[in-house]
This record gives sequence, C-alpha cells and structure tokens, in this order.
Amino acid sequence: MSKKEELKEQILELTREYYKEVHAAKKEFVPGKSFVNYGGRYFDDEEIVNLVDSSLDFWLTAGPWAHKFETNLAKWLGVKHCAVTNSGSSANLLAFYALTSQKLGDRRIKRGDEVITVAAGFPTTVNPIIQFGAVPVFVDVCLPGFDIDTARLEDAYSDKTKAVMIAHSLGNPFNLKDVLAFCEKHGLWLIEDNCDALGSEYTLNGVTKKTGTWGHIGTSSFYPPHHMTMGEGGAVYTDDPMLDKIIRSFRDWGRDCWCVGGVDNTCKLRFTGQYGELPQGYDHKYVYSHFGFNLKITDMQAAIGCAQLKKLDSIVKARRANYRTLYDGLKDVPGLILPVAEDNSNPSWFGFLIAVEENAGFTRNELTGFLESRKIQTRNLFAGNLIKHPAFDEMRRTGEGYRVVGELKNTDFIMNNGFWIGVYPGMTNDMLGWMIQSIKEFCTEHSK
Repeated sequence: MSKKEELKEQILELTREYYKEVHAAKKEFVPGKSFVNYGGRYFDDEEIVNLVDSSLDFWLTAGPWAHKFETNLAKWLGVKHCAVTNSGSSANLLAFYALTSQKLGDRRIKRGDEVITVAAGFPTTVNPIIQFGAVPVFVDVCLPGFDIDTARLEDAYSDKTKAVMIAHSLGNPFNLKDVLAFCEKHGLWLIEDNCDALGSEYTLNGVTKKTGTWGHIGTSSFYPPHHMTMGEGGAVYTDDPMLDKIIRSFRDWGRDCWCVGGVDNTCKLRFTGQYGELPQGYDHKYVYSHFGFNLKITDMQAAIGCAQLKKLDSIVKARRANYRTLYDGLKDVPGLILPVAEDNSNPSWFGFLIAVEENAGFTRNELTGFLESRKIQTRNLFAGNLIKHPAFDEMRRTGEGYRVVGELKNTDFIMNNGFWIGVYPGMTNDMLGWMIQSIKEFCTEHSK
C-alpha cells in the first residue's frame, strides 16, 4: 500500500469514528419537548466517508462520482439517460427548456405556446414556463388525491397547447392513465415533476414503472427533506437520447459538444465540423447550440448521492409504512380529509397532506397552531394557489401571461384548509404516536 493510500484509509476510518461520536447517538424523544420535524437528513457514516473521500481527490466540479451517480440512478429508475444537476428547481428548468430547442423542429415549444399545469404546488414547476415566455394554463385539482383534475384537460386544450407539466403532489401520483392518453391524443410533451415522488410507482395496462419515467422527461430533487439528499441537487431523466443530449447542452452552458469535463474529443468532432457561421473546424468544445446555463453539480455532492442511493429502497419502504401508521391512526378523526393514493399507484410519500373540512368546528390555522405549540412541525401545500402570490400581481392586473380553466375551487380550498406533516424515515413510532394523539385530541375537542 502506498503512503497516499495508507493516509486515505486512516482519514476515512477516523471519519467513521467521527460519525459515531457526533452524529450516531439517538436522542430520547420527549413528547411536547422534542421537535417532530416534517423532514430531515437521513444518513449514516457512508455519506460522510464518501464526501471526505471525494474531497481528498479534489476534483470539485462534476467528475467520476457524478458519472457514477447518473449511471446508478438511471438503473434504479429503469431509464436510459440521467443528467444530474444542482437542484430540483434547476432540473425543472432544464426539462422545460429542453423542449424549446430548435433541434425538435415543429414540436418545439415557442414563446406564446401554452402548457397545462396546476396552481396547487411548488412554484418551480411553473416558473420555467413563464420565464421562457410560454403561457401556463391552470387546471384545478381533485380531493382527496390533491392532484390534477383530469376531467378538465380537454377544456384546457387549445391550438396553442404544446405540453403538460405537473407534479406528483407530495408523492401521490397523478392520474397517469388519463394524462398520458390526453398527451398522446394531441401530440403533447409530458414533463413529470417527480421531485416529491422518488420511488412512487404506477401500473398501466399491466406494466408497473416508477413515476417520472412514464412521460418524456422526469425530474427529481435531492434537497435535505426529500427522499434522498445531496444537500442541494437534482436530476433530469429520459429514455430519449436526443432529449438527453439537449438537456446536457442546456445544463453545460448551451454547448454543442457532449464531451465530459476534463476529456477532449470523445465526440470525434473537435476540429472537423462546420457550425453556424463559425470558421470550418472551430473547436467543438466552444460551439454553442443553445442559450444555456451552468447548472452542474459538484463531485462531492454526487458522492453523497451515491451512498444515499444504496438506502433508497429502505427509505421508500419506511415512508410508506409511516403513511400507513398515520392514516390508520387518523382515519376516524372528525373534520379531516386524509390523503388517498391514486388508483393504480403505490406512492412513495413525501408528506401526509390533511385538509380541514369547511364546517369542522375549527380551522386549519387553529389546528396547526396547536400542533406547532406541541413542537410538531407543519407545512402548507407550498404555494397553495400560486396565482394569488405577489409574483403574479402584474399579470393579474393586465390579464395576460396565464390562463385559468374554470374555477380553482379545490385549489383555493387547499390554500385555506390544507397542511401536511412528515413521514420521513427519521420518524420513530413515538413521534408518529405523538402526532396522532395530538391531532385526535384537538379535533375531538373542537369538532362540531
């Protein structure tokens, strides 16, 4: 063993000891005094060892760990191509902008084209549509699934419609059967925002696949509360090699070349091509076919992701079990609407979404205030109704820039009455029991 290898082995062994000393100890849960977070980092010594290992190589930007992560995540998802990026929001940006590429010919999304989506969710599912200059068309959602009302899809369609871009809300798959049929009928792109739903499954015509892999492009987020974490991070995946090439181009400054960083002439076109009005043989590494970004990840983040991937099956299993515990414990509580899995699906839940009925005898804010007083963390369903936010003030005044189909009645109901609590793998039975006890106690006392 070389001196270098010997030193690295010593450093990594000390890293494992550090984890055991600093992070491994479990604190006793005391109801009402200990916090019950809605989510959090779920890791052991392997993530920290990988992080330190990659830092010692000092590659820094995307490198061998990033390539390993992309390969392993694609295999886990069952897709052909996966591009890792610096956040789930960037993943959505890349997924949408890929569909604006001139390389797609008449199918490309142009400014002024329409994209069907929902207002009940996280803004970065919708932001790329607006940032590009396309028009989001908002459709209401259904209860108790909290996902898109597919009965309104045809009402939302126009001769300007080019795509559907929606999320599997808090891990519950939307009605993929209806959405896929609608997209196929009209020749539309489908982007699945899978940031809340890594590991969720959907069965169609006897075939079961993971969500994010049914449409043309899927996206994931690896922010700490999500199913797996890199601290910051995301991924875009597809079975289409052309879309994958376009996604990577937009991620890597918009360049035309697909050679990985630090490697020259994998494409065998470095000094031989003719591009635009550039001189013949201009260096392909500096040819740009898109107005792109720099949204790459660091190799250190990818190293954490490689360790997280090994835990992903057990993470999904734990989230499902925690959902079942909460559902069984709360199903008979008065005044509440509980989340129900979409038909033909097996969700990998991100959170447990609850809505307070209109005439429950108490409000959402009263219930969440009580839970927070007991140190139980709650969250609203992100934006609630996105078009009510200040970012839409100017568009509301002018009546331009977006379109609404019918009334967003359920969207507004969720905005006013909905909240969610956690199901992440760090939840213990004591924590779950405390949440159930607290909700039951409040609702029973205050319900009509």
